[in-house]
Amino acid sequence: MRRMAGAATLGNIASAIAVRAEEASIIAELKSGSEDAYAWLIKHYHQGVYSLVYRILNDPADAADTTQEVFLKAFRGMKRFNGESSLKTWLYRIAVHEASNQRRWWFRHKSRETSMEAQPDADGNSFGLCDILVDQGESPLEVCAHEEMRLRVEQELLQVPEPYRTTVVLRDIEGLSYEEVAEVLQISLGTVKSRLIRGREALKKRLEAFVREQGQGKANEAPAVRSAVEVQQS
Repeated sequence: MRRMAGAATLGNIASAIAVRAEEASIIAELKSGSEDAYAWLIKHYHQGVYSLVYRILNDPADAADTTQEVFLKAFRGMKRFNGESSLKTWLYRIAVHEASNQRRWWFRHKSRETSMEAQPDADGNSFGLCDILVDQGESPLEVCAHEEMRLRVEQELLQVPEPYRTTVVLRDIEGLSYEEVAEVLQISLGTVKSRLIRGREALKKRLEAFVREQGQGKANEAPAVRSAVEVQQS
């Protein structure tokens, strides 16, 4: 049993080394101005960056423009990238910064404008927490129920105040580790965990109200809600 565990650990280490080696090669090409490397960067990280920015801004057009600006700034600033963090966390840090700046501008200039329409992503799909993705084996009725819950989760997530919302998005939707979230937001691990607790609790309270409206009882008795707000600590 110990041998198997040791082999698995060695396998993970070897895999991590291979990933770092590949990333180091990409970074070297990016720093040399390679257009192919830049195309790889966009293809590999565009969806994740757009998803993060969209959830901060809640506007597809603004999110698309800001995402483009993120990659432009990354390309221009690549020569200053020191490799202390991964490419992913570095890009996400830029994305949070740019989206936060855009959001502040929006509140200053467009805060009186509102929209009642649902906001899909670039592919026409609605975003949802990873833990409440539809099970393909479910019945049509169950699929509809999960879809309604997913849309409501997105709606209520937007009402969770910053900086708690972005922390929840990075950890529970984008799947970053606590350490990566700390790197992206440039805060301590303790602050990450504190913000997660408050963000998850705020989301849970808003979902409880929705479930009561539907006559389904308390939120912690509904599987879809429970999976949305209970995230295993790693």
